[in-house]
Amino acid sequence: MEDTIHWIDFNTMERFMVDVLKAAGVPDEDARICADVLITSDKRGIDSHGINRLKPIYIDRIKDGILNPITRMEVVKEGPTTAVIDGHDGMGHVIAKKSMAMAIEKARQYGLGMVAVRNSSHYGIAGYFSIMAADADMIGITGTNARPSIAPTFGIENMLGTNPLVFGIPTDEEFPFVIDCATSISQRGKIEVYARQGKKMPEGWVIDTNGNSTTDANEALKKLIDGTAALTPLGGIGEDGGGYKGYGYATVIEIMCAALQAGRFMKMLSGFEGGKKVPYHLGHFFIAIDISHFIEPAAFKKTAGDILRELRASKKMPGQERIYTAGEKEYRAWLDRKDRGVPVNKSLQEDIVALRDSLNIKGYDFPF
Repeated sequence: MEDTIHWIDFNTMERFMVDVLKAAGVPDEDARICADVLITSDKRGIDSHGINRLKPIYIDRIKDGILNPITRMEVVKEGPTTAVIDGHDGMGHVIAKKSMAMAIEKARQYGLGMVAVRNSSHYGIAGYFSIMAADADMIGITGTNARPSIAPTFGIENMLGTNPLVFGIPTDEEFPFVIDCATSISQRGKIEVYARQGKKMPEGWVIDTNGNSTTDANEALKKLIDGTAALTPLGGIGEDGGGYKGYGYATVIEIMCAALQAGRFMKMLSGFEGGKKVPYHLGHFFIAIDISHFIEPAAFKKTAGDILRELRASKKMPGQERIYTAGEKEYRAWLDRKDRGVPVNKSLQEDIVALRDSLNIKGYDFPF
């Protein structure tokens, strides 16, 4: 039977997430930050990291006692342009937003600012935080490690996280240049979407302990948890497609997210100790570069825009309608969705109803 999609307006969905998070013990201000990060993902068409993760990645983990709903950020070390933060396993969205805000303030005064974080949790779409910098006429860079998922090139064991390296760059166009992607061919969130939709994954995304590709999304998610499957790095299996490049960049992020702040890494981030669930203790970094310390922001943004426009105007491959630059598809998704809202499939409908009823959230009469 075909999945029935219901579209729920963004304001309603964001209010619902705030109420759910508050019911789970997250303070009002923090709940609004978390909901804003999640709804921004849905607005940008990144359904893998929006409301569909509210229950399994945040509420369920709060219930399991491995995610602190009350976030306590501790400044461990600070200098004029740098800081080290301990998030004490609080809400990653809150830790990340405040850490990037700190990097932006330092950059505004000194030109550059960087904050390293330990003992954090999943912080949603990394692009949200690089866009914070872009909106302040700065270049924003962020990365995070994650539970082990990626096998090293020529390996079969999931060792590295999906570890995105993310840039947000202001331009003179209506949207910034934002490249926000994992260092694996695909991230877990996209596999979760395939599983929800009952679709098979493309070959080469996930390998088993024999190095063979598997396309069953539900099976892959289970095996990724028990360690009998692994994601392939950006570039794919082996070296022929450049898999060593994704492997190398994933390792860079792992080092920067752990070694700069004496944090945990790789297998330590599995979320299990002695067979019991424990906090993930993730690490992040946030960099802000104030363009005005180099050149007038308007001149920078004009050059950046010219580069992107020339790329999009270049000769297209036969049969292709257009060339995109990073951030453009997300902007177009927003234009398409701004009057429609969030697409909610059957599986997500069930999660929303379960959250509403189990937490006794009133005032939401959804059409499903």
